[in-house]
Amino acid sequence: MFIDSTFNFEIWFTLCAIGFIAGLIDAIAGGGGMLTVPTLLSAGLPPHLALGTNKLAASFGSLTASVTFYRKKLFDPKFWRLSILYTAIGAVAGTFAVGYLSGDFLEKFIPIVIVITAIYTLFSKTIVTELKGLPALTFRVKVTQSIQGSLLGFYDGFAGPGTGAFWTASSSALYKINILLSCGLARSTNFVSNFCSLLTFIYFGYVNFIIGISMGIFIMLGAAVGAHWAIKFGNRFIRPVFIIVVISMSANLTYHAWFTQ
Repeated sequence: MFIDSTFNFEIWFTLCAIGFIAGLIDAIAGGGGMLTVPTLLSAGLPPHLALGTNKLAASFGSLTASVTFYRKKLFDPKFWRLSILYTAIGAVAGTFAVGYLSGDFLEKFIPIVIVITAIYTLFSKTIVTELKGLPALTFRVKVTQSIQGSLLGFYDGFAGPGTGAFWTASSSALYKINILLSCGLARSTNFVSNFCSLLTFIYFGYVNFIIGISMGIFIMLGAAVGAHWAIKFGNRFIRPVFIIVVISMSANLTYHAWFTQ
């Protein structure tokens, strides 16, 4: 699909600027989709198209961030192979579920999910432990990886916003690993679910390639900066302001979806 006649440079510039900020934030704290999805909806894209286009754009950033963490030896693909596999399966299943839902339902549902996710992210506390390495790859850990990957992969395929934040918080709690290892896992599995979901959205025809690639380039730039900042500073300095902005945007979308004609 292509940009229609109502699309103008100001909208394109806004989307790209938001893309850079989202990539920056996503690499640091996760949840960049809580910013990009409301922006795409506010720009006039239908819900299915907004979700699919967001997956294309987000894939640029999650790939950049995951490569950065891998190079810093903060992500071990062999140890997390079950997480990767089940994340892919869950993402495809979640995206197929979206394909069979009405646009009106998604228009009302997505802002609520984003608001709830934003509130959760604001008040949740990521567990930081002293454990420097990965736990033993026991049967229990393998089962946990499979369940976690399936659930979060499905969520990312179905809705998406906040998936990175959920990965980071849940991984710290489940595996007792430090924040950087949790971020490395989150960014890498986020790329897997983004890419698998993107392929499914392309199958359904719900991707605007021009907008998605344009935003993706700026998300990639933001992710490169954010990944280095995350490794150096952590996420506390940016998350509160980010969440407040997201809640404001999503509340506005919720109002228009539910209370206006």
